[in-house]
Amino acid sequence: MNEEKRTILIADDDFDYLEQLKFHVENFGFKAIAVRTEEECEAVMKTEKPDLAIFDLMMEHDDSGFILSYKMKKLYPTVPILIITAAASVTGINFESENETERNWIKADRYLPKGIRPDQLHREINKLLKI
Repeated sequence: MNEEKRTILIADDDFDYLEQLKFHVENFGFKAIAVRTEEECEAVMKTEKPDLAIFDLMMEHDDSGFILSYKMKKLYPTVPILIITAAASVTGINFESENETERNWIKADRYLPKGIRPDQLHREINKLLKI
């Protein structure tokens, strides 16, 4: 039986971090689509529905991850979104949504700090995909 791999869309403007995420996601057994800009990500979203998306919060704009999350949920409401960001350590602001109202406004399903260990990332992806 030839089971098709689930696809994870990854957007991060830090090339090295993007390549690390892509490497890990592929090692977990998923197909990875890696892009470096908000514009590239939007183009992919128009042609392919991923099973999960991983967005950096701050790319070209300080809120790129929020914008991409909003657009993804508008196109594909059931696709889980994981935002991985260093913003909390830089700004001291906690971006984890506290209640249903905040989650509805922000649109991301989970926030994780950059520097997450591969095994933690794998667990979070599996939780969001309900594997």
